[in-house]
Parts: sequence; structure tokens; C-alpha cells
Amino acid sequence: MADTLERTETHRLISSDKVEGTKVYNPQNEKLGTIANVMIDKKSGKSEYAVMEFGGLFGLGSDHYPIPWDMLTYDTDKGGYVVDIPKDKLTGAPRYARDATPDYTDEYGRSVFGYYGLRYPML
Repeated sequence: MADTLERTETHRLISSDKVEGTKVYNPQNEKLGTIANVMIDKKSGKSEYAVMEFGGLFGLGSDHYPIPWDMLTYDTDKGGYVVDIPKDKLTGAPRYARDATPDYTDEYGRSVFGYYGLRYPML
């Protein structure tokens, strides 16, 4: 079979270790950053956030930006995710230093989702 998939992914599923490091673009094909990690709800198993690393140079001075998972669309041609967020909107977006992970409380979730004009899901 010419189009074989690795064991870590299927036609609709991908292993979490393959998501980390994946590039994130906006619809204008500008690279915004890369996925640092994924935040998954312990009870439902649903991915709630992709935490994107953005800014800095070679990872130095970059911040982490939680992006609601449902805002991302995987683009097979790019081999990465596309999110409809202009670069200038990221300057005021909720973020944190890589060594200062916040508590992902409901209050924090409402502030992140609210920034992007989304309703925080009550799971």
C-alpha cells in the first residue's frame, strides 16, 4: 500500500507525541508557532486546549498560549494545524511563560475561551 500510515496515527486519530511540535498557521499561511502540549479533560478524555508556543527565538523567550482545541483544523497539505487568529490578536491573548503553567481552573478556562469569543464548555 503506497499510502501507509505510521502506527501512531490512523485516518482520524493521532498519537499525542506526534501532535507536540506540530506547526500552527493562520489562514494567511503565516506560521504562528508550534504545539507545545495538549490539555485533556481527565474525565471526558476530550482535548480542551492546544498549548501553542509562540514568540522568542529558537524557543528562548517564547510564551505558551492556550488555544481552545476546537479552533484548530488539521491541514494535511501543510502537515500542521490552522487557526483563524491574526498574529496581532495573539499579543493580548492569555499566555504564560513556559515555566509558569497556570492552574487550569474553570475561571481560567472562561477567560481563555472568552478572549476568543467562545463559550466555555461545562463538561
